[in-house]
Amino acid sequence: MFKKIVMTAVMLSMTMIGSAYADDAKPGKGVKLQPARATWNTGFFQEALVRRGLEELGYNVKKPKDLQNPIFYKSVALGDVDYWTNGWFPMHDGQLPKGFYDKAEKVGYVVKAGGLQGYLVSKKHVDQFGITSLDDFKRDEVKKAFDKNNDGKADLTACPPGWACEQVIDHHMKVYGLEDHINPVKASYEAGMASALGEFKDGEPIIFYTWAPNWTIFKLKPGKDVMWINVPETLPSDSQMAGKDRMEVGGIEGAVSDPAKLGFVVSDIQIVANKVFMEKNPAAKKFFEVFTLPLIDINEQNTRMNEGEKSQKDIGRHVDEWIAKNTEKWNGWLDAARSAAK
Repeated sequence: MFKKIVMTAVMLSMTMIGSAYADDAKPGKGVKLQPARATWNTGFFQEALVRRGLEELGYNVKKPKDLQNPIFYKSVALGDVDYWTNGWFPMHDGQLPKGFYDKAEKVGYVVKAGGLQGYLVSKKHVDQFGITSLDDFKRDEVKKAFDKNNDGKADLTACPPGWACEQVIDHHMKVYGLEDHINPVKASYEAGMASALGEFKDGEPIIFYTWAPNWTIFKLKPGKDVMWINVPETLPSDSQMAGKDRMEVGGIEGAVSDPAKLGFVVSDIQIVANKVFMEKNPAAKKFFEVFTLPLIDINEQNTRMNEGEKSQKDIGRHVDEWIAKNTEKWNGWLDAARSAAK
C-alpha cells in the first residue's frame, strides 16, 4: 500500500513538472492576439514570421487586419489591434495621432536603417538626357520622353493614396515647382510597377518611386538598369523634420552622386505595439525586441512573391524555409521570450 502511494505521488509530481514545462514553453497559452498588417505586400514576410513565433509561444493569433497607416496607428493606440511589424520611423511620425506614445510604442528593430527610398530612372535615359535630379524633368525634351499619356507631363510611378510616401511625393511636387511637369500616377503600386517593368523591357524611359526592402531593385538593378536620382535640394516636409539629418546618404550603389540627396528620410523598420498588451504579455514583448531580419532576406522573399509565389500558402512556406535555415537564431529568440515570462 505504501509503495502504491509513493508511486502515485511520483507520477503526480512528474505530471505537474511536465505541465510546468509545457506552460513555460507556451507562456501565451489562452491569450488571443489581433495583429495588423500594412497594405504593401513587401511587408508581409516579417508579419508572417512574427505571427509564427507568437504561435509557437502559445498565443492564439488571429488573421491580420490589412490597414492603412493612419488607421493602424489610431487602432493600436485604442487597443483595437495589438501590434504590427510595419512601422517606418521617422517616416511615419507625421501619421501618429495626438497622444500616441501614451498608449503605444515602438519595439526593437526589424531592420535598422533599412528603409531606403527615392526615385529611380532608367539608366539608358539618365545617360541620354544627362538626368541628375527631379529638376531635369522641367526640360521639354525630358518631359516628352517620359510622357505616357500625352498630357505634357512626365509620368512617375508613385504611391497609392494613404501611403506615407504619397505625402512626401506631393510635397516634392509643390516645393520644387514640379506640379506642371510631373504627373505622379497613384494607382496600385504593384500594377504600376508591372507596367513600368514592361516598358523598361521594351526600351522605353521610366521613372518610379521605390523603397528597400523591395523586389524592384532586384529586378531593375541600380547602376546597371536604373539610377537613383537626386532632389534639387534637401527641403524636408514637416513630417520629415525629425529625420532631416538622415536625408543625404553616402555609398548608395547606382546613385548619380555620392552622397545622394534622395528626398526621403532613411527609416528604421520597427514593430509597433499597444502598451497595455505588452505589459500583460512580456513574452511577446521580448520576442518583438529580439526579432530582426537581414535586408537581403526580405528582398529575396519579396522577389519570390513578385515572381508569383504570393499566396498565403506560399508565404507560409517561405517562413518554414527561413526558420529551417536559421534554426539556432529562431530558437534563441523563442528561449529569450520564454525566459521573459518567468
